[in-house]
Amino acid sequence: MNCETIDCLMKCQYLSFADIAEAREEKLKINDGKDSRVLEQCLTCYACQEYCPYDNNPFYLLVERQEEKGILPAPKPIIEEQLRMMAPKGRITKQAVSGPVVDMCAFPMLTGCVRGKLFEGASTIVGMDVFCNIMWLHFAKNSTIRQRVPQMIDNIMSFYLADSGTNELVCFHDECYGTYTSVADAYGVEVPFKPIHQFDYINQRLNDLADAVKPINAKIVYQRPCSNRLVPRTDQVLDEIFEKIRAQRVPRKYDRENALCCGGVPRAHQRDELADELVEKNIKDMLSVGATYCVFNCPFCMATLGQEVAEQGLMPILVSDLVQIALGE
Repeated sequence: MNCETIDCLMKCQYLSFADIAEAREEKLKINDGKDSRVLEQCLTCYACQEYCPYDNNPFYLLVERQEEKGILPAPKPIIEEQLRMMAPKGRITKQAVSGPVVDMCAFPMLTGCVRGKLFEGASTIVGMDVFCNIMWLHFAKNSTIRQRVPQMIDNIMSFYLADSGTNELVCFHDECYGTYTSVADAYGVEVPFKPIHQFDYINQRLNDLADAVKPINAKIVYQRPCSNRLVPRTDQVLDEIFEKIRAQRVPRKYDRENALCCGGVPRAHQRDELADELVEKNIKDMLSVGATYCVFNCPFCMATLGQEVAEQGLMPILVSDLVQIALGE
């Protein structure tokens, strides 16, 4: 109420306001549950979460208001079909695991990334019954998050961690870590295990494996995902990882706090012109700095931009795979 800068809206890269007074007016409308053009026009990029200097969760409130008013970012049939497809399946069975336990969320195709010296001795868990469900922030479905996340947490504990001898869960994606830290805290959901971000895990393993590192000595660009906005501290940890493997994260316009959406979310919302614009801006920006690798942590970002950057001569690669190259694997 007393914010002087209204950073959550004034820093938005997709909405424009005449001045702070207009931004304040729209923000107060959202706070009071009134109609605001922001609810209609929001790209759902999460960035206002990071922009708020008071950690007031402006994006979570915005999504809450969208759902209350039935303002859906994507056509209703698409959302309903996604809700059915991404629902828990109830097919989970107990599995013996031992630390480090790596949560691959809903991406079984990426379990092969957990390999080699970097993940020595690791177990993986994966499937729709441990899906973090944070994606519903893109579709104005906070109620689904409130309903399903406690069930996912219970599944993780009951079927994996309770008998494992470890209380730690390494989150391979920003999505899961953001769910079990930022979202859980904001929504009052208890998390009985200790979430560990993949970057924190890798950073520590690189300390242990320092003698095995063979410097990359290459320029890289990083496509920072929307969900990293919920846990911005980890972006500095990523810098430490790049420094240890001698990968130069080249400064560019659309990185760090100024990162742009990959284009996948507006594509899912059927806003194709905006999606095309974001893809073009990102790739043009990447090509301008002469990098060798385009590094991803979000599999959705990589699916959206991977082929596009490869066709332009950049090698698309996940953070963990780049580190494994530096480890000679």
